[in-house]
Amino acid sequence: MTRKAIVLLSGGLDSTTVLAHAKSEGFEPYALSFRYGQRHVVELQAAQRVAEAQGVKNHVVCDIDLRVFGGSALTADVDVPKHESVDQVEENIPVTYVPARNTVFLSFALAYAEVLGSTDIFIGVNALDYSGYPDCRPEYIQAFEAMANLATRAGVEGGVIKIHTPLMDKTKGEIVQMGLALGVDYGLTSSCYDPDDAGHACGHCDSCLLRLKGFADAGSHDPVTYQGV
Repeated sequence: MTRKAIVLLSGGLDSTTVLAHAKSEGFEPYALSFRYGQRHVVELQAAQRVAEAQGVKNHVVCDIDLRVFGGSALTADVDVPKHESVDQVEENIPVTYVPARNTVFLSFALAYAEVLGSTDIFIGVNALDYSGYPDCRPEYIQAFEAMANLATRAGVEGGVIKIHTPLMDKTKGEIVQMGLALGVDYGLTSSCYDPDDAGHACGHCDSCLLRLKGFADAGSHDPVTYQGV
């Protein structure tokens, strides 16, 4: 019997790789994306392309508005930091951090999983080549998983809810290699925090620089279009 899994799908490099991985592990994926007031809303178009290409069972786009709180360059009138090289990416928590975003997203995924009768949730968090987000750390995922098994019908009735993080200990280069081996078309994805109106990546935000480093380390070429190129 095929096991259902919720896959959090932003349309970026990491979540797309996780979706392909979940399929390779024999799961039937149900993709969950969010329109949360992000400035880089073009990522939802990428998520739709990826979901169609990967043949997910269903793709839900959930509307929530984190702009009512702001507090991030992605949800408020705050400039997205730009750098000339990946070496300039800050190790401290950057202004692109969206407060409690992964907790919000995982909570919705948990509710969706219960409705579907699934005990498996996949998320593309990473503790190595990432931008210092506190909700991408393994101890956070472990804590959320423990909470999920206390707070749901599935958990108290004997099911074991699992938060899968297959990218947690991988570099961006290793993630790219993993995706390419799984046949991922990264030309369908979008990672930029500040794309132009045509969806072209800026090439200088933290996300772009880490993505470009990943492709370089993997000895591959990033197929998406960058501004001015």
